[in-house]
Amino acid sequence: MKTCRRLLAFASGALLIFFFTALPVLAEEGATPDPADSPAGLIFRWLNFLIVFGGIAYLLAKHGGAFFRGNAKAIAASIQEATAAKTEAERELHAVEAKIARLDPEVAEMRQEARQNWAAEAERLHASGLAEIEKINQAARGELAASERAAQQQLREIAATLAVEDAAALVGSRMNAEIRARMFQSFLGELGRSKN
Repeated sequence: MKTCRRLLAFASGALLIFFFTALPVLAEEGATPDPADSPAGLIFRWLNFLIVFGGIAYLLAKHGGAFFRGNAKAIAASIQEATAAKTEAERELHAVEAKIARLDPEVAEMRQEARQNWAAEAERLHASGLAEIEKINQAARGELAASERAAQQQLREIAATLAVEDAAALVGSRMNAEIRARMFQSFLGELGRSKN
């Protein structure tokens, strides 16, 4: 940067000197014939051109090399950083592409595992349902059997009651006072024997 500033300062100074030396010549231009149009003027113009551009070339050669080398180093460092960043980006890209490539098989594997889990759960629920149905059937059979036993007991009681009532009615219709007295005597005789 310093070299560039020096170069600009030198160039601007050279231009100022050129203009200050050229102004008086330009002021006299209309009064006398132009010496620049003569062969000596042409030689001086070329000499002036060579001096100015020779000075610029000298300054560029002396100070420009360091400037351009520094600039080249900065550019080379930037290129190396960019290359390293590009390499890192390519590595990350390959890693992402590898993950994406593994994604489809992983999704297929997850789907297969989900199907297997669903089938196992459905089978478990089916077996659980069948077991519950069997328990309900057994409980219903037990209740039916208990109801049947209770109904049979009630039928026996009703039948016994009806039989006793029918027998009482039958006995009551056939029994007279003489049969009753004999039965009473027989009962008393049995009581007397059981006391002994």
